[in-house]
Amino acid sequence: MTECTFCEIAAGKRPAAIILETESVTAFLDHAPLFPGHTLLIPRIHAATVEDLPMDFGGPFWTAIGRVARAVRLGTSAQGTFVAINNVVSQSVPHLHAHVVPRTRGDGLRGFFWPRSRYDDEAHREAVRAAIAALV
Repeated sequence: MTECTFCEIAAGKRPAAIILETESVTAFLDHAPLFPGHTLLIPRIHAATVEDLPMDFGGPFWTAIGRVARAVRLGTSAQGTFVAINNVVSQSVPHLHAHVVPRTRGDGLRGFFWPRSRYDDEAHREAVRAAIAALV
């Protein structure tokens, strides 16, 4: 594997503004935040996407996201948080990471950042549902 920026942060080989470190995860401030307090949370093992995260890391990862979301909200006096994970597309570092962004009504952040669409009809929706459900 080539060098991974987030693995280096987790190993203490690259500086970062650390928020939380546990045996399983590291959380640190994003270097180019949407808003002050924008935090990234990573598993300490290398997993490129959520699909690559070993099952035994799921609990600690999601528990830490909840802890960080609460801390970001309270620490920035935000009304809430936006939590997002990109898988491959829009993933600037190929290491699984959750964004925890403080949110306040009227902050200018728009929904999911992309236009929404609808299914053509109920048959189209059912075909998509069935194709995904068959693979779960």
